[in-house]
Amino acid sequence: MPDLLVKLYTLPDLAPEIAAMREQGIDIRRSLAPEKHVVTNWVRQHFSEGWASETDVAYSNHPISCIVATHEENLVGFACYDATAKAFFGPTGVDETYRGRGIGKALLIACLHEMKAQGYAYGIIGAAGPVDFYARTVGATVIPDSWPGIYRGLLRD
Repeated sequence: MPDLLVKLYTLPDLAPEIAAMREQGIDIRRSLAPEKHVVTNWVRQHFSEGWASETDVAYSNHPISCIVATHEENLVGFACYDATAKAFFGPTGVDETYRGRGIGKALLIACLHEMKAQGYAYGIIGAAGPVDFYARTVGATVIPDSWPGIYRGLLRD
């Protein structure tokens, strides 16, 4: 899976995404430190130990670089940046029962706007799965010869 490059200075507006989420009762916001255990455990349960490790790192950044989606005070999605490496977006995921509602798109755009606010001009989506989604949503382009890139030699259990 290749890495993708995103121009953060040409991002779509975040406000319509946040409004669309609010209409569904979904809140998109930066996570708080006391939620770290809840979020990392949820990521571990729904996705993987590796993603939980990356999410854990996002809580050591200032500001915390994990954005969450909640519905009725329950976690339904998350997205991180600056976890695997500086300027990297991911990991990100949405609860299976909440997919198809635009939550992933809102989390992506929110994170990329946060990265832009931190001073980045470009963002990297590492080992992007749904390349077409990222290209369509934020104009991401494939970085040639980028796999396995930073993940070369990654230890696995």
